Amino acid sequence: VHVVEFGGGLVQPGGSLRLSCTTSGTTVNEWAIRWYRQAPGKEREMVAAIDSYVDNVHYEDSVKGRFTISRDNAKNTVYLQMNSLRPEDTAVYYCRAGGDWGQGTQVTVSS
Repeated sequence: VHVVEFGGGLVQPGGSLRLSCTTSGTTVNEWAIRWYRQAPGKEREMVAAIDSYVDNVHYEDSVKGRFTISRDNAKNTVYLQMNSLRPEDTAVYYCRAGGDWGQGTQVTVSS
């Protein structure tokens, strides 16, 4: 599965960003899609997930109430809406579909 994510950037604390993840050669509906992040010097951690075919979602505790994962089957895209961003959310964010990873997109939260 070829996975592509995009939408990162620089945002001030308290701001919002929306990341997008799409797959080619398959549909995002077929896979459990997981968003991970990796900050410098830290291990990669999962922050949000959505199950295949159903909209069961899961969040890491530090992002609950701030991040929302959703799927648009018509656009073959899974989104990660990130609100109330904090400097500690700064990381490279990766999308994973099944066992395949995207290339990552940088999110920097800084004033």
